[in-house]
Amino acid sequence: MVSESEFVALADRVLAAVGATIDASGEDLDWSENDGVLTVECPDGSRVIVNRHVPNRELWLAARSGGFHFRSDGACWRDTRGGEELGAALTRLLRQQAGATVEFGALPVE
Repeated sequence: MVSESEFVALADRVLAAVGATIDASGEDLDWSENDGVLTVECPDGSRVIVNRHVPNRELWLAARSGGFHFRSDGACWRDTRGGEELGAALTRLLRQQAGATVEFGALPVE
């Protein structure tokens, strides 16, 4: 298990990569990051939120369709219940909720 400070640094790199991918997509999505919480504003006023959960060393994703917990398996961030990869989940949820096409590549795992 990584230390708390290592996890926070890694999670911040993931959140920065998510924001950079949204910016590069050309989609009209506003996002902000504050103290480990990245919020994407959808056109209908709803939000998709990704945040770090330090005690469990997980990234949590909240969307209209539900909440998901992701843990690094060393190769990617994987949903602890369904096994979906974080980038794939973000792509799917932003398409469903915002009608936006944002393709996430590999997100940092170390």
